[in-house]
Amino acid sequence: MEALFRYNWMVREEWYRWCEGLSEEELLVERTGGVGGILKTLFHIIDVEWSWIRIIQGKPDFQEKFEDFNTLQKVRELDAKFRVEVEEFVRNWDSSMESNLYQETEPDGRIVTDTWGEVIRHVIVHEVHHIGQLSVWAREIGRKPVSANFIGRGLLTAHTTE
Repeated sequence: MEALFRYNWMVREEWYRWCEGLSEEELLVERTGGVGGILKTLFHIIDVEWSWIRIIQGKPDFQEKFEDFNTLQKVRELDAKFRVEVEEFVRNWDSSMESNLYQETEPDGRIVTDTWGEVIRHVIVHEVHHIGQLSVWAREIGRKPVSANFIGRGLLTAHTTE
């Protein structure tokens, strides 16, 4: 589980560096699909990651407004702020937490129960999904996207070069 979070963080950092080659206007252009644009998508990814991890632990969540974080620098700063808490949770994850229950009341009054393991996996694949959207948008503007390859990043084993 931790390796997949580290993968997401590594790829996210590469997207931030990729974004440095675009104007703020290009980062804010409304696009088809997803949450609307490149910077909004990065903001959404970090907000969802942090929020879910807080929510399953019963901690309060607040709704950040994209308008308050509408530059690459501000998004990166928010990510750094949230990452401290997220990393601590991920580092302390153990298999006994898999079956902890999270309950949520839907707007129609239904109570939905999920395990923490399901929620954490959702958080991981949520980011992967949005990274795919960023890749499509990168190609649409004629730029090579960040590699989504897990292999060769040294996340599970030490790599040697000869």
